[in-house]
Amino acid sequence: MKKLIHWLDEYLEISLCVALMSVMTVVIFVQVVMRYVFHNSLTWSEEFARYCFIWLIYLGISYGCKIMKHIKIDAALKLFPEKMRPYVVIFGDLCVLAFAVYIVITGWELTMFQAQLGKTSPALGLPLQFVNAAPVAGFFLAAIRQIQTIFYRVGQLGKDGE
Repeated sequence: MKKLIHWLDEYLEISLCVALMSVMTVVIFVQVVMRYVFHNSLTWSEEFARYCFIWLIYLGISYGCKIMKHIKIDAALKLFPEKMRPYVVIFGDLCVLAFAVYIVITGWELTMFQAQLGKTSPALGLPLQFVNAAPVAGFFLAAIRQIQTIFYRVGQLGKDGE
């Protein structure tokens, strides 16, 4: 069990992102071959690739949080005194955490509303709540990663370095 949790902690997002990118690339390649070589196209491939891309983006947000490389403005950080910068970074991490929690809550409400409507995607017939669940899953994982990052940064406050 400990090995599984360690593997999930280390490789969950990147494994899912690689799988989604691979599937999306293969599906788009097959669509291009079908369209230009066989003069026939698949009706579902573009929609499927789009949904893979949506999930890829939201899981990528979580991966960015995990490796502590999400978007921030370093130039603004340089405006603060050097001793204050770690606290400003932690404050920024807390803001990202608050935003992630907000997206999880509102995304969950939207997903449940979509489930009640029973709408499906045009080509695949996929219930749209599965597409709307991407921000919920991605930002839920991002919130977990932000909590890990905050604990790491707080632990580094008394030490040299970041």
